[in-house]
Amino acid sequence: MSTFPGSPRLIKGAIVTLQAPSYNQIESTIAFQYNPDSLSRSLNAEATKESAGAPSPETLLNRTPRETINLKVVIDAIDQLEKGDRTALELGIYPQLSALEVLMYPKSDLVKAANQRTQQGVLEINPLAAPVTLLIWGDKRVLPVRLTGFTVDEAYHDIRLNPIRAEVSLNLQVLTYSDVPWEEQRAKLFFAHQVSKERMAAKANISNVREITGVNVAGRLRG
Repeated sequence: MSTFPGSPRLIKGAIVTLQAPSYNQIESTIAFQYNPDSLSRSLNAEATKESAGAPSPETLLNRTPRETINLKVVIDAIDQLEKGDRTALELGIYPQLSALEVLMYPKSDLVKAANQRTQQGVLEINPLAAPVTLLIWGDKRVLPVRLTGFTVDEAYHDIRLNPIRAEVSLNLQVLTYSDVPWEEQRAKLFFAHQVSKERMAAKANISNVREITGVNVAGRLRG
């Protein structure tokens, strides 16, 4: 069935992993099969009171706020099974689930290499890094994130007990230039996001405050 020519093109959200160590190349892309109906966000300011000099009631923003994002993604293999897709018939949605789950693991080749060096008497000091990821939710949100929580609710299974439908809850922490070195691509991506946010905020500015609120704020500020 052809799509109605006047229908808008559906843009999908995705999680993209970046290639270390420069993080300026895409390693893999996990597109959402269905965009979540909703996405919840939480921002918590990290501010400190001025300590040097005279006491002040003002607080200083010493870093960007801590932002977390929670979303639920539905994955199913119903369409693929109806079309006789060999991967879906053999594995269900294991590949899609695995693509998301490995975001919380260090890469196996790095684990193997680290253990081999340990057996050779080389002391490992630095822990293995988790994959570097971006959450892409339209062109206004391209955010470096860290996957901090992952919950899977498998609803249906095939005769081999392969999952064929599941709801995945993802908990993401947004990484900013307060979290990673300024010269990193992740810091630059977040800074570009903040600049874009400031531009959009300016469009929401209301000039006729007195007409809207009934209060002559400008007059009161002049005393």
